Amino acid sequence: MTPETKLPKVGTTIFTVMSQLAAEHRAVNLGQGFPDFEVPARLVEALDRAMRAGLNQYAPAHGLPVLRAAIAAKTERCYGHRPDADAEITVTSGASEAIFDAIHAVVRQGDEVIVLDPCYDCYEPAIDLAGGIAVHVPLGRDGGPTGFEPDWSRISAAITPRTRMLMINTPHNPSGAMLGADDIAQLTALLRDTGIVLLSDEVYEHIVFDGARHESVLRHRELRERAFVISSFGKTYHCTGWKVGYCIAPPALTAEFRKVHQYNTFCTFTPAQAAFAEMIEAEPAHYEQLGAFYQAKRDRFREQLLTTRLKPLPVPGGYFQLVDYSAVSDLDDAAFCRWLTEHKGVAAIPLSPFYQAPPAGQRLARLCFAKNEATLDEAIARLQTL
Repeated sequence: MTPETKLPKVGTTIFTVMSQLAAEHRAVNLGQGFPDFEVPARLVEALDRAMRAGLNQYAPAHGLPVLRAAIAAKTERCYGHRPDADAEITVTSGASEAIFDAIHAVVRQGDEVIVLDPCYDCYEPAIDLAGGIAVHVPLGRDGGPTGFEPDWSRISAAITPRTRMLMINTPHNPSGAMLGADDIAQLTALLRDTGIVLLSDEVYEHIVFDGARHESVLRHRELRERAFVISSFGKTYHCTGWKVGYCIAPPALTAEFRKVHQYNTFCTFTPAQAAFAEMIEAEPAHYEQLGAFYQAKRDRFREQLLTTRLKPLPVPGGYFQLVDYSAVSDLDDAAFCRWLTEHKGVAAIPLSPFYQAPPAGQRLARLCFAKNEATLDEAIARLQTL
């Protein structure tokens, strides 16, 4: 018996496909977004101590109190707002779980959820499974194929009486674009006097460049009172495989969020929670200096790319570099990334899986620069042969 699929548009994620292809061809993997350098020593040592101290059983469903308190203090330090550690913070098994839980907490059959393309590939499947309808609005105000700014007039036009949620992502994956103060003002005006819930995916919150300020929704009272704000320890502390994140939301939304969370994962890896609590309190410099750490990598990688036929686009935040490959090939992005992996030994991610309808003629690929210098040097040596 073959069951009818609940996700007819979903196959194997592009990140899995390209990582497998990279392994098969011994390619330098700049596709999937994971660092290849070490986790902070204090964090590893704290995890070891927690396990040896016996913190190996179920954590409280909402997260260890010591971690939720540390998150509350860190949030106040970063954004000037201290959420209630007991009623507004929930620790999750990665940001993807938090996104899934938030959507399922409030989206019902037939509700519409506005997503801004290109968007991360876990958004729409979660909406589909909740019985909702993903409404895709393209980013870009200039009509060209490489703009990633929100067009608030187009977003406003997409709102209907059935709109339940709007999802934003800043810094943005895959482009690195960031919302500015004017965007926040327009977003606030757009949602005022509506019942629309905001989901703000801020997993790259500390990876911002050139002196810019991350405009977290948590800075803005009117927005945070209607929002789920999602963060990721994996992105901040170079440990994507630990799969620990969290959600901050007002008490009423958190109560609904926790109903889903408790029947999804129930709780999250206990010793890691203790380790993150220690790391946040003992080394705030880590997240405070993360932007400078990655900016040095961005700048070095960008200079290297200028010695190739690939054209790097601006990267305001995050750890991905988009490149225009139109001087190299007329292949579509999926075919180009496969060719690049198989014939040049560098794995990249095409942008088309991030869209419902990719822009015609777009020739962009995403490269991850969260890598050691030796890894990036080897990739550049291969890309110079294009």
